[in-house]
This record gives sequence, C-alpha cells and structure tokens, in this order.
Amino acid sequence: METLLSPRSLSPPLTKPTSNPSTLCRPISSQSAKFTKPESPVPQNLLTNAKQYIDTFDGYSFKYPQNWIQVRGADADIFFRDPIVLDENLSVEFSSPSSSKYKSLEDLGSPEEAGKKVLRQYLTEFMSTRLGVKRESNILTTSSRVADDGKLYYQVEVNIKSYANNNELAVMPQDRVARLEWDRRYLAVLGVENNRLYSLRLQTPEKVFQEEEKDLRRVMDSFRVEKI
Repeated sequence: METLLSPRSLSPPLTKPTSNPSTLCRPISSQSAKFTKPESPVPQNLLTNAKQYIDTFDGYSFKYPQNWIQVRGADADIFFRDPIVLDENLSVEFSSPSSSKYKSLEDLGSPEEAGKKVLRQYLTEFMSTRLGVKRESNILTTSSRVADDGKLYYQVEVNIKSYANNNELAVMPQDRVARLEWDRRYLAVLGVENNRLYSLRLQTPEKVFQEEEKDLRRVMDSFRVEKI
C-alpha cells in the first residue's frame, strides 16, 4: 500500500502506513453529479493494494482503491474517483473552526438526526432547475461506532434516484413519461476534531455498490480524524 501525503503537509505523517496485502461542514460540491457511468466493466477487489491518503495539515486520513485518481480543482478538500466508473468517487470536507466550533458529534444530535441533515444537504446540492425532474430519497441506515483511535464516528447511508420526463414540454400528461436518470448510493462518515466537523463522502451507482460493498465499507471504516 502506497501512502500519498497532502502537498500542504509540512510535518511527518500522523501514522505510519502499513502494507495491506489482503484486502455538516462547508458545502460539499455537486461536482460528482456531472459524471455519468459508461458502459465499462466494474473493477473488482478495490482494496487489494490500497493506498493511504494522510493530510497532516488538516488532520485526517483514509484508504482508497489503488486505481482511483485524484481530481484537482473539485470543490472539496480532496477528491478521488474511479477512472472507469466515473460516477464512483469520494471526497472529504470539513467545517471552518472560525464559523462553527464542534466539540463532539453529539453537537449534531443522534445518528438519526445527523442522517436527516446529511440527506437534506445532498438534496440541496442536487436541486435541479430543469422541468420534469424528480428526486426520490431514502435514509437506509444510520449508526455510530468507536474506532481503534478511541474516537466516535457517525455513518450515514442514503439512496437517491433521479427521474426526468422524456418530454417535459408536452401538454398532455400521458406524453410526459418519467425515466430513471440515475440510482446512487451515498455513504458518509462524520467525525469531530480540532473544533471541526469532518465528512468523508462516497458516491457509487447502486448496482456497483452491490458488487463492491465490502471494499467500499473498508474505505469508510478507514477514515480517521487527527489532532493538529
């Protein structure tokens, strides 16, 4: 497993990377909504040779699939995506301590309350001005866990489907047929440190999630926030 350090990092890594042979903050960009899934095979065994990203400047780290590439210029602190399935990506965002001071995740309420806030944020980001567009959303699971660093993390999973009319300008309702544009699973991990709320967000097409669930959950479980 390779370790990729943030170019802003001026100090040694927070944790020493080890090999892995087996295997609501500032607004988060809707950049990923621009991607569409091509007709390409789904990559398998994402974390067989995982890489680790460590940002010692901002205080977080996570593992990600070795074949994913960093996208610069995205409206996120860091953004990676699958080079084949373009609709599959992850990003990290965090709040500014000058505008909000989080002491713990309990500031968000329970995991269920945090899940509602996460879903509202997604729906706000994906709000469309196109005629005939409808979004269906569901919170699938919310949970909390204490990781091996002794810190509390919330995890939220939601499903969002987007429908669009094939002829939104048609006068007669029977001429406006809704079709499925995309069906995605969104997974978020929340943590608090340095008076900031950190959020790692994973996006993947629902069909791809069914095939890669184990590896994607490992990405989620690898997210850590660190004191800076």
